[in-house]
Amino acid sequence: MQQLNLPEVNLKVMNENNKLKVFDIIRKKYVALTPEEHVRQQFIHYLINEKHFPKSLLSVEKQLKVYDTEKRADIVLYNTNLNPIVIVECKAPEVTVTQKTFDQIARYNMTFKAEYLIVTNGLKHYCCKPDYKNNTYEFLKGIPDYDKIVN
Repeated sequence: MQQLNLPEVNLKVMNENNKLKVFDIIRKKYVALTPEEHVRQQFIHYLINEKHFPKSLLSVEKQLKVYDTEKRADIVLYNTNLNPIVIVECKAPEVTVTQKTFDQIARYNMTFKAEYLIVTNGLKHYCCKPDYKNNTYEFLKGIPDYDKIVN
């Protein structure tokens, strides 16, 4: 797998029928190790280990409905009241993050109404805070620690 712009984590990987699988510590099961999944798994560890997001408040591939279509948000962080406060959209490293990516997470956020949106391809990470009153987004210089998000 490609080296990412994230702290290196030794993921639990196994080979099953000549297909690599990685252990997802949130879903507690092995899943196919695709380039996007590699980004998602590395980013989960980054959020937990570096940004101190509580593992128990993270959800992976959270189902939602967008215009009567079933979709899945890559990572959702909830507060202690179980309201979504951060959603993360992961792309494979070879996928350039574009306006289309931000449009996708904005559509998901119509359901979640999260306080922060993060988009990453493992190489570049973008974090923004929606301003629902003025219908704008403020892009942040980095990804805030969990204690800054909930306070």
